[in-house]
Formats: sequence, structure tokens, C-alpha cells
Amino acid sequence: MNLCIIVPCFNEAKRIPLNEFGAFLSKFSKITIHFVNDGSTDITDVILDSFQKKFPEQVKILRLTKNLGKGNAIFRGMLKALENNEYDTLAFLDADLSTCPEECFYLAEKIRPPIQFVFGSRIKKIDNSIERKLFRFLIGRIIATAISKVLKIAVYDTQCGCKIFNRKTAKLAFGKPFISDWLFDVEIFFRLKNYFGTSDFIAMSSEIPLKKWKDQGNSKIKWSYGFKIWVDLFNIKRTYK
Repeated sequence: MNLCIIVPCFNEAKRIPLNEFGAFLSKFSKITIHFVNDGSTDITDVILDSFQKKFPEQVKILRLTKNLGKGNAIFRGMLKALENNEYDTLAFLDADLSTCPEECFYLAEKIRPPIQFVFGSRIKKIDNSIERKLFRFLIGRIIATAISKVLKIAVYDTQCGCKIFNRKTAKLAFGKPFISDWLFDVEIFFRLKNYFGTSDFIAMSSEIPLKKWKDQGNSKIKWSYGFKIWVDLFNIKRTYK
């Protein structure tokens, strides 16, 4: 497996855990990480540049001149990664490592026929550790339930920031820019569902509960986005009929 992980970064200088990324890359020498500096105005670029010098063969940096938002940053990063034909498996992961990179790797190992798309799920179980603030959990469940109804598929967690694709599916999922920056994940589900058909999409997808996930408590999502999320969901439903 030649895995490439896309990590969007915007003003991450004070919180990106490069020690964890470094330990991961040292353990898995064949994995590549593409950091996308999404127009940061702090010293994120300086920090990433220094980190790249430690892992010149495993770390790539895509620099965007202005902030485009998470969805667009991941979109640009995926397009750049897909230029390299050696990557047969592609993923994206949040810079704060709410989901650790080792778990992303283990989920990526599930990409084998018939499974072409794997996504982590923050389902609280007796044998895992999911640390979420109560109010964010409750709001998240309301949004997730609405998304599941719109998709007409029983998905528990479309918004977890750990998703893995084989090469073909990545090309389909990122074939064109997203119309929503915060609900681009939902667009990914719609694109794949519409291409493969509902039954085949379900058969080639796997939602896997994470062993560990921790709310880092410094989310950049503002309360004002609450209304925009519902507008975006309406527009997505109208676009991907």
C-alpha cells in the first residue's frame, strides 16, 4: 500500500503536533504526508518547512496564497497528490490529530476489494475512547441525523475528519470543486452514491468506529456557521438529486 495523507493547515503554528507526525513517519517509512498550507498568516509555513527538512522523502507542502477553507484546501491537496501515480490509497486527516495518524493507517488497510471507501466514525462504545464535549455531541447528532435523512443512507458520522479512498474513488470524489466548505464531506457521499448507485455504494463503503478520538477543544468553527450549515445542506440536496 502506497498511502498519501492530506493534512489541511490554517494558522496551526501553536497546535499542530509535529512530534506525533514525526513519530508516525519514522514508524511507517513508505507513507507520504501532503500538508496544505491554506494561506496561513502565522508561522505555520516556517514550521512545516523545518519539519519537511527532517523527512524530505515523506513530507510534501502545497502552499496556497490565500485562505480557501478546509474543503477547498483538501480538494487542492488531493488533486496534487493524484498527480503522483504511485499513490494507490489516499486519505485526509485533521491537523490537530483528533484522530491519530496510526488509526488512519489501520483504517487504510481495510481498503481492499470490494471496499473502496473507508471513513472513521465517532461512535462511543464500551471498548473505545471518544472524548467529545456534550454540547458539540448533541449538536453533531442533530446535524448527522439530518444528513442521514437527506442521503437516504444510514450513516452515523459523515463529518469525522478521517476518510480513506482507493485511487479510483478519490478521483471520483474530488473530480470537481465543492459547493460547500463545511459540508464537503456530505458532497463526497453524494458524489459516490450517485456514481455507483445506492446499493453498490453501500457495498463498497465501510464505516469503522474509531478506537480513540479526542475533541481538541479549539475548533475554528464559529457559532455563526450554524445557519450556514443548514443553507449548505439544502443547496447540496438540491444539487445532488
